[in-house]
Amino acid sequence: MSDIADLDGAALRRLYRSKALSPVEVVRDVLDRADRFEPAVNAFTRLDREGALAAARASEARWSRGEASGLLDGVPATIKDNIAVAGWPNRRGSAVTPDTPSAEDAPVVARLREEGAILLGKTTMPEFGWKGVGDSPLSGITRNPWNTGRNPGGSSAGAAVCAALNLGVIHIGTDGAGSIRIPAAFCGVFGIKASYGRVPAHPVSTMGYLAHVGPLTWTVEDAALALSIIGRPDARDMSAMTVPPPDYRTGLTDSLRGLRIAWSPRLGYVKTLHPEAEAAAANAARVFEDLGAVVEACDPGFEDPAAVLETLWSAGAALALRSFTAEQRAKMDPGLVDAADRGERVSGADYAEALLYGSNQVGRIMAEFHARYDLLLTPSLALPAFEAGHETPADGSLGSDWTAWTPYTYPFNITRQPAATVPCGLSSDGLPLGLQIVGPMNADALVLRAAKAFESARPFARISAPRAG
Repeated sequence: MSDIADLDGAALRRLYRSKALSPVEVVRDVLDRADRFEPAVNAFTRLDREGALAAARASEARWSRGEASGLLDGVPATIKDNIAVAGWPNRRGSAVTPDTPSAEDAPVVARLREEGAILLGKTTMPEFGWKGVGDSPLSGITRNPWNTGRNPGGSSAGAAVCAALNLGVIHIGTDGAGSIRIPAAFCGVFGIKASYGRVPAHPVSTMGYLAHVGPLTWTVEDAALALSIIGRPDARDMSAMTVPPPDYRTGLTDSLRGLRIAWSPRLGYVKTLHPEAEAAAANAARVFEDLGAVVEACDPGFEDPAAVLETLWSAGAALALRSFTAEQRAKMDPGLVDAADRGERVSGADYAEALLYGSNQVGRIMAEFHARYDLLLTPSLALPAFEAGHETPADGSLGSDWTAWTPYTYPFNITRQPAATVPCGLSSDGLPLGLQIVGPMNADALVLRAAKAFESARPFARISAPRAG
């Protein structure tokens, strides 16, 4: 049998079923590796050893009786620290939020528990998830395991690090402008933001329709199973879908032959793109031709929607910080406070214009684009991972705004479409690079199928322990 650290979720379930491995062995192994790796990467805000081992013993007893409680019985999972877990604080990356335990599970957590998942702990994020990197006043700097001197991306920073090191199978993150896909690309794992409303949320994010909940995983199949579970309806989210999701594993390995796929290296407006990021994504796009798809170079045709994002994002930041005093704000990330201050100056009419007209304009262009193309491929990010503890490269080449290096991710929060990141190679200094796969609204199964086909053709590079930078 392979080392536990080399097993994905599908393998764990097979071994549990044959009684060749137990959930207790798996959780002990994960906790031991987390203890060894955590000083180097700083991925957890909470690691619940006692609770995880107790849950593992209960799972072991069920498997020994042949009475597994669900599709994830005994499978370890982590939760980002802006998602409520009953009995655990929900700090949201902030040192000024209360450490009182949450009273109830968020929908995604409830669904995981129902299927027997073992919750290991909560993972790090920047304060209120406001930026695309991995440092916060609460937990300090989270580091990229491929090179601990580099950034892991964010805001689902700890989730991506745990996925890269296989510290658990399913890692739940959130994505309001790329916060699943950014760290997935920097850390070399799979991450998907499903169609808006596919995964219910409660409480609803202050970022409104920009905000999605989704998984980061080692394999596409594990994400497909996770999405089949966490996408189930929950009455607490009135904007979520009320129709249960399919089992996304069904048809996951179907052929891509005949699909029409567009390749857009710059979306028509990206000015700065690292040559290695472009080359890796272009090579990845050619793989889809080998898989039988028709791939054509074509830009979608919308202008950079950064102004729409800024209006919606800053207003959401203002709402998130509305209840905090000036004394508390003085202890917060200055960039977050500045975003909230800008948001206070957004009028109701300006917000409604961005939400109703700005978003719909981009969405309509993409709907017309997908009448011609089944999928869109782009680089995930404009560059490989840069220095940890910085919001942009330290050389100043991209200014001080983190959206300068994430121009590919936020448009598809605005349009609410499904979008995923797959690892597509390594830079010359050994850092992961990503390809983004975007599908039409509600075509989540197609995005997963394309990602699985690519994974099968070009298996993802792995890392077993953090590498010093």
